[in-house]
Amino acid sequence: MYTCNFARLRSVPPGLRPVSIARGTPRWFKGLRYEALAPEWEWLRATREEYDRAFRRRLAQLDPARVYKELGDDAVLLCWCKHNAGCHRRLVAEWLEENLGVVIPEWGYPRSACRPYDACRWEKGPLARGDQGTLF
Repeated sequence: MYTCNFARLRSVPPGLRPVSIARGTPRWFKGLRYEALAPEWEWLRATREEYDRAFRRRLAQLDPARVYKELGDDAVLLCWCKHNAGCHRRLVAEWLEENLGVVIPEWGYPRSACRPYDACRWEKGPLARGDQGTLF
């Protein structure tokens, strides 16, 4: 299993299976969508703390072994964010790694080049725009 973004999907070999875990996907994407791992639209406008709290609550409701089995070893978890950009796909990968003892790197990078989610720069929500508004 790997993570990647839609922009780099062409670099993923045909033997791997792209799976969107994004709330929205490009019109051209015809692969599987795994909605349980997609953030809600309103979370994308939240502060990082609010987003993290909501997303971690979502993950706590899921069974990581079942999710991994449904996705499969050959899955490439996709969303829009750049590599090491505070993206939920790294949070999902770390959740699976911690619970199942698997290693899930970003496609095209060694795992050591994948910064921990908490160390990544936040590029969404009010913090990215410079205002401190809150939804929650």
